[in-house]
Amino acid sequence: MRMEQYLKNTDYGLWQVIMNGDEPVQTTKDENYVETEVPPKTAQALLQRQKERKAKSIMLLAIPNEYRLRFHTIKDAKSLWATIKSRFGGNVESKKMQKTVLKQQLKNFSVSDT
Repeated sequence: MRMEQYLKNTDYGLWQVIMNGDEPVQTTKDENYVETEVPPKTAQALLQRQKERKAKSIMLLAIPNEYRLRFHTIKDAKSLWATIKSRFGGNVESKKMQKTVLKQQLKNFSVSDT
């Protein structure tokens, strides 16, 4: 939630890239089957790619160090955001399940007389 608010307030265009995704990055393969990125041709495409990189960088910097390497391999900001939400935020069902488990643990909790 804090990351969402930060991105919305600092640069709303970044938030739009995260939520809506970006155009797929074009790649070409040479005769050795090595993929290389094709640079954007228009100023608007260049700006979109810059926003994509900036959004991904900000999100990677905001997560704890021990998780950063796992998330670094994700290619675009939209997928990264979905992964961060599922790992750290959970959805409504997982939160309900977590509450149920905690309530059950509380019921089973007992203190010895000593």
